[in-house]
Amino acid sequence: MSPGDEHETSGGYGGTGQTRTRLPQSGTDIYGGARRGGRSSSRSLVTVVGVVVLLIAAIAFANRGDGTSSSNDSTTSNGSKPDAASTAASGTKPVQTKTGGIPSGFARTQQGAQSAAANYSVSLGSTGMFQKDIRHSLVNSLYTSGAAAKLTGPMDQAYSADFLGKLGLDANGNAPTGSTFVSRVIPVGTTVQQYSDNDAKVAVWYVGLIGMSGQASTDPVTTSWKTWTFDLQWSDGDWKIVTDSQKDGPAPVPGDDTAATSDEISKAIDEYGGFTYAR
Repeated sequence: MSPGDEHETSGGYGGTGQTRTRLPQSGTDIYGGARRGGRSSSRSLVTVVGVVVLLIAAIAFANRGDGTSSSNDSTTSNGSKPDAASTAASGTKPVQTKTGGIPSGFARTQQGAQSAAANYSVSLGSTGMFQKDIRHSLVNSLYTSGAAAKLTGPMDQAYSADFLGKLGLDANGNAPTGSTFVSRVIPVGTTVQQYSDNDAKVAVWYVGLIGMSGQASTDPVTTSWKTWTFDLQWSDGDWKIVTDSQKDGPAPVPGDDTAATSDEISKAIDEYGGFTYAR
């Protein structure tokens, strides 16, 4: 995934200046006593790589940001607001083909561009990005050849052994025995900001999961709300990413859900797979 802040320094939710957190009823802290409150934290994955894109969601998570974010205005680039049906299901079936396990063969339409952006965000927000060989495969598959060539080196530097260590991973991106590293992107909706037969700009609103599930973890799995914007180009018979960027929010007011235990999170990650998204 790419990095962001765990706690806002002002404003709170709904203008109250307060946040609500409900921990397990057992009286024990989540994940063996780990809490985020004692330090600045950042879960958005937003570090600039070269001149091409912002790096994916885990970088700020490890480096801890300052809580600032871009505007969360939902107005599209032409000044109009998405209509009420903008995220409604169209009835179009998901693509049936995959390249290296990644959905491919999207339609050369606005809906096809939205489906591509949603599925690409899922792939780029996965744990595979923390393992060199898989990361190279993802970048080469999802970006244009020119963008991929510029990104590979800077990304390898960004996902250094030191950075992985801050996330609790070894130099190869593997979690410790008995722990489960979680990095997932779950799209909530998409919108087309610009479109032509050869180029598209699509924003994906998503909720992300990132953290380490394990009894010894000091970084429990937490959620973040982000908007990921992709500049796409029709290339080699499919939509490919030219550049991408992320910003915080819009984030809803959190509910009063009881935080799950480490074992429950690990079990859920093992049992529940992902989807192929279609507009």
